[in-house]
Amino acid sequence: MKQVTVAGAGKIGSAIAELLHHGGYGVTLLDCHADHLQALVLPEGVRRRTVDIAKGLDPALLEGQFAVLSALPFHLTRNIAKAAAAAGTHYLDLTEDVASTKDVRALAEGASSAFIPQCGLAPGFVSIAAHDLAQHFDEVETIRLRVGALPRFPSNALGYNLTWSTEGLINEYIEPCEAIVDGRRVVVPALDGVETLGVDGVTYEAFNTSGGLGSLCETYEGKVRELNYRTMRYPGHRDIMKVLLSDLRLSERRHILQDIFTHAIPGTTQDLVVLSVIVTGLKDGKLQQETVARSIESQDFMGGFRTAIQLTTAGSICAVLDLLAEGKIPTKGFVRQEDIPLADYLANRYGKIYR
Repeated sequence: MKQVTVAGAGKIGSAIAELLHHGGYGVTLLDCHADHLQALVLPEGVRRRTVDIAKGLDPALLEGQFAVLSALPFHLTRNIAKAAAAAGTHYLDLTEDVASTKDVRALAEGASSAFIPQCGLAPGFVSIAAHDLAQHFDEVETIRLRVGALPRFPSNALGYNLTWSTEGLINEYIEPCEAIVDGRRVVVPALDGVETLGVDGVTYEAFNTSGGLGSLCETYEGKVRELNYRTMRYPGHRDIMKVLLSDLRLSERRHILQDIFTHAIPGTTQDLVVLSVIVTGLKDGKLQQETVARSIESQDFMGGFRTAIQLTTAGSICAVLDLLAEGKIPTKGFVRQEDIPLADYLANRYGKIYR
């Protein structure tokens, strides 16, 4: 039995702990809130430990651990990765934050263990799927990634309910977004690039958000004409966010916006994840397109009910951990999502949720 530590006991972190326990791992769950940690209904055998990682993580706590998986806010990423490097423990996270990933990459240089950031939905699965599709072409022209984590039954003007980290949500709406435009790697503003698209008869809007491409811009710079990532929402959402963030300047006072969202927007377990990965390019001299599209709803999975965002995020990092344990991906240094074979991922007991 491989021993792993999961940092962060929120909705996603606790789901990771449960899934790994059911998968035969020995799990220790860390969180800074003792009352919350003890109140969680978890399988017997999941160990709980109260640790304030904002003050740093003692590498000794990772001694004997195969891996540490971070499900904490992006600003705590470096503290966990630094402890993993000191302990020689494999490191995986879910961050979408570009700066945090650069810190992880720096710590991975010369490391004896693997550092695998961005193991969630986007970046994560969509990065793996996009890279796999690109291999089907003689020459790739465009790669477009569209992802939405949405309520199935929207009931407010935003058309939105909280299903994951509010802090992470706000961060991706504010920070600059990487893209490739006309063959050049550029930075584009969040909330721009608005478009309308339909999936399964439902109309959505999509717009630029930060972090969803992971390392794809670096991988495909100079190789494609266009590469971009956009978040999908129900129509009207983006305009309201533009008012809040730009006109009312709440992008400069994130703590206020986070407090408003937390107190005014309800969460839901009736959610939906919609994704579309579209690649165009030349095959035998002809312009062709291939698409991977999925709609995933909340459902029972491996011992309990899971929301769609838990399935696609927690399930994804668990699949990557399995592949690491099986030696199917690199076990040293910085590992990109593009280094993970899609066929192995989909064949995995956790990754099968994306089939």
